[in-house]
Order: sequence, then structure tokens, then C-alpha cells
Amino acid sequence: MAATSHVFKGATLFYFNKSHAKNHANVHLNSRIVKFPCLANKKSSIVMATQSTSKITSVGLSETFTRLREQGKVALIPYITAGDPDLSTTAEALKVLDKCGSDIIELGVPYSDPLADGPVIQAATSRALSNGANFDLIISMLRDVAPELSCPIALFSYYNPILKRGVDKFMTIVRDAGVHGLVVPDVPLEETEILRKEALLNNIELVLLTTPTTPRDRMTAITEASEGFVYLVSSVGVTGTRDYVSNKVQSLLSDLKEATSKPIAVGFGISKPEHVKQVAGWGADGVIVGSAMVRILSEAKSPEEGMKELENFTKSLKSALA
Repeated sequence: MAATSHVFKGATLFYFNKSHAKNHANVHLNSRIVKFPCLANKKSSIVMATQSTSKITSVGLSETFTRLREQGKVALIPYITAGDPDLSTTAEALKVLDKCGSDIIELGVPYSDPLADGPVIQAATSRALSNGANFDLIISMLRDVAPELSCPIALFSYYNPILKRGVDKFMTIVRDAGVHGLVVPDVPLEETEILRKEALLNNIELVLLTTPTTPRDRMTAITEASEGFVYLVSSVGVTGTRDYVSNKVQSLLSDLKEATSKPIAVGFGISKPEHVKQVAGWGADGVIVGSAMVRILSEAKSPEEGMKELENFTKSLKSALA
């Protein structure tokens, strides 16, 4: 089912012409007017999205990939950092990404020691924490926003915040907030047993990562344990935009597909429409775009500009996958 079929499902949208907007200057969403160019028609200058009038039932990661495979499509998985520049902007960004065609959204939980992240996401994490973002506030935001989304959310969280709350309690909390998947980049396979057990009990799909330096037998074990999809890190090192995608990714994808029938999504360094098209052509089932998304929101002069740029960039990525 194409994402565009969900544009009006479960939400009340108000269209104002210029004169109407002038007479209703005090009507706003989360203290600001947000423009969604991907939703507006030529006669509409402002599109306001109110809270959902009915819950949209999104499916999990596995179901999403099954549907896309049946349609011969590749999943677009954007990543943004929760709370950068603030949680209100994050909430609107989630809605824009969903309405403009994202198949899964990866939401990063800010953490003080983000070892797997490059400078762009590290800076975003620092800003989010400085602005008061924390796990409880992020969960509160998700409880409000997740019912309005048609695509599933996968949290990207380091292990320490999970251990701090207790694995079982953490899984219950994120499940109740509408989360479908979880990526924990700093936990080795040997220590995932408790995570996998509690995730399974709470219908959370625990996604595991494999890298260019992962030995073949270990790669096979990771694919067997991973749920939802297998996360293939495209390059050695941390997250961040790169000028090109290593040709080694093509052979890594081939090796993984020999080891598993599970979907494989490629991330780290995927930052341009041409990257997305190239990786999809190599046989990836999904592409994960993170730092480029985060940079758009961090460099925008205003939240409204950030939403417009985010929408334009997402559309360009979707077009590359068409």
C-alpha cells in the first residue's frame, strides 16, 4: 500500500487560504504554524494537521518489508534524533516523514556517549540533551504522535539507558508508546539474549547489526538472531555523510543474502539520492538515511524551513527508489 494512500487517514486536515489564515492567526499546532508542501494543493497556502481523530494502525517491521517485497519496492528508512532542536520539532518531523513516504522511521534516543555516531549526530545528541530532552519526555511525545503515523517506528538506543530502567520495563514502556522495533548498536551478539527475550514478549523486533569486518560465521549467527531486518553497516567507522558508497557493500549484500532470507537494510554513509538508487540496485531491501536528515533539521533557519527541506529531501529519496 503506497504511503500516499494514508495521507488523510485518521487525521483532520484544515486548509486555509491566505485571507482565512490572516483571520485565524492564533490557530496553531504545538505553538507554531507548520507548512507541509507535500500535502498542500495549489489553492492552499497553509496546511494545519490537528490531533488524530482515530488511531492509524501501523504494522511492524517484518510486515512492512513483506508488503514492499510483494510490490517489488525498497524501504526508505530515515533517521532523526529525538529532541533536536526540540521535541515539538521532532513530533512534526515524524509526521512529515510519514506523510511523505517513509516506510519505517528510526528515532534516535540521545545519549551522552554515542560511540557509533559521527560528528553530525553527536552534535544533534548534545543539543537535544542540552535542551532538556530525556527518555521520559521522548516517550510522552511518542504516545501522542505514534497513533497518527502509518509507518512503524524503530528506536535507536544505546544499551546503558535500557539497563538503567531494566530491560523488561524498558520494553514495556516503548511498546506502550507505539514503538515496533529497536536497534541497540553497542551490545554484542553474545549479550543480546535478555534483550531478545523481552523484546519478543513485547512484540518489539530487535534489529541486529553486521559490519564489513564481521566474520562469516558470526554474520550468519547475527542474521539468525535479528528480527525485523538485518542492519548492514556500509563502512567501517561511525555514522556520517560520505561522497560515495563502497563497492564492497555489493559483495556484502550478496554474502548476507546467501545466509538469510530476512530483509537487509543498508545504513551509515547513505546520504544522497544516487546512493539510495545504487544500494537498491545492488539488492538491498531497505536504505537508512541518517546524518543527512539530521543536518537538514539542525541547519534550518526556522522549524518551518526545516520541515520544507525535510519534505523535499524525502521526496528526492523516494523518487530515487521508484
